[in-house]
Amino acid sequence: MKYWLFKTEPDVFSIEDLEREKISFWEGVRNYQARNYLRDEVKPSDLVLFYHSNASPPGVIGIAEIVAAGIPDPHQFDPNSKYYDPKAPKDIPRWYGVKLRLHTKFETLISLDMLKSLEGLESMIVIKRGSRLSIQPVTKKEFEIVQKLGLGRKN
Repeated sequence: MKYWLFKTEPDVFSIEDLEREKISFWEGVRNYQARNYLRDEVKPSDLVLFYHSNASPPGVIGIAEIVAAGIPDPHQFDPNSKYYDPKAPKDIPRWYGVKLRLHTKFETLISLDMLKSLEGLESMIVIKRGSRLSIQPVTKKEFEIVQKLGLGRKN
């Protein structure tokens, strides 16, 4: 099992949207490194820190679970989609997504400032200056620290 952090803007797709949809396809990733994670490394049963970005404040609001591994993002082929990519051939898809479902919604958002202050998260990618990647690997230790905090446990 691997652990991830997925960033999303809550006005585009929030944890409440995921809760309502039950299972959702994570589409629209248009960065090659993030695409490679989705296509090659994110697998069913992996757990995801669900991160609201471009929010005030940004932070982790819950946990999702991957239910289906990387599959071609159908939006890349749809000229009416904002995620359309005219250079993506159907026989060799360029962009991928995964399916996920809500695992746990936290009572309180764990803000980026709080993440920056926690011992054990010093190497976490999301707290590094200039880190904009929407799909990021997280170590088991980092995941467990954030999960405990999100569930209201001290240790």
